[in-house]
Amino acid sequence: MSWLTTYVRPKIRNLLGKRDVPDNLWTQCDSCNQMIFNKDLAKNLNVCPHCGHHMRALVEDRLAWTFDEGEFTRIELPKAPADPLNFRDQKKYTDRLKENRAKTHLDEALVVAHGTVGGTRAVVAVMAFEFLAGTMGAALGEGIVAAARLAVLQQAPLIIFTASGGARMQEGMISLMQMPRTTIAVQMVKEAGLPYLVVMTNPTTGGVTASFAMLGDIQIAEPNALIGFAGPRVIEQTVRETLPDGFQRSEYLLQHGMLDMVVPRKEMRDTLGRLLLLLSVKDAFSHAA
Repeated sequence: MSWLTTYVRPKIRNLLGKRDVPDNLWTQCDSCNQMIFNKDLAKNLNVCPHCGHHMRALVEDRLAWTFDEGEFTRIELPKAPADPLNFRDQKKYTDRLKENRAKTHLDEALVVAHGTVGGTRAVVAVMAFEFLAGTMGAALGEGIVAAARLAVLQQAPLIIFTASGGARMQEGMISLMQMPRTTIAVQMVKEAGLPYLVVMTNPTTGGVTASFAMLGDIQIAEPNALIGFAGPRVIEQTVRETLPDGFQRSEYLLQHGMLDMVVPRKEMRDTLGRLLLLLSVKDAFSHAA
């Protein structure tokens, strides 16, 4: 180590004094590893300006980006048993819930709100990946049912943004029962003659994909979102074949008919607004006939 490093640099630092520089000014892109100034990232809706990678979004941001003028009204969701199985792994399930509620300021992995999208009244449910990886338990199932009932009550379309690691293991079979429950909730909306749109974001996996996420009248996804039931490694080990490049990504699923549209985040609100308007006109003509 040279005398410049040992003696000169510390003296210069002392002369200049310490500067408090926040450590949260920059974010590194998960895809291209470029550093992005957080203010620029926020203006770009959490999309990397260098490679276009769509980073995960918090619930409040997603709602603000979706509703007109960022204005919406959240509803209180029904409560579900906090720990029906008295589950414990490395921690008690109740302790995990408390930690996630304190960290995210959310009660559960779902938020439901209503307002207008492109001038059309709509109910929007957003899954929160930041809350226990958006896993689906009894409370989330109750939330989807509540969103469907609100849509029917308001005679408004239902839009769901999905982001989930699948079923919540801490609730065992109860979490799996949310698959038929959410499917029935979607059926309520469809029987009322109301549009049901799904926007799948990265990642949408497990029981969520196997239930309400794949039942949309129009299936939309953000670019390069991981969408599937089981992970690629599990599927490769099961079928004993090498999977194609991009398997389970939005663009691959669009090419193979499992999605209707892949829409960049900046265009999502306008796209949803146009779709709701078109579906509303279609419904008006069908009622007139």
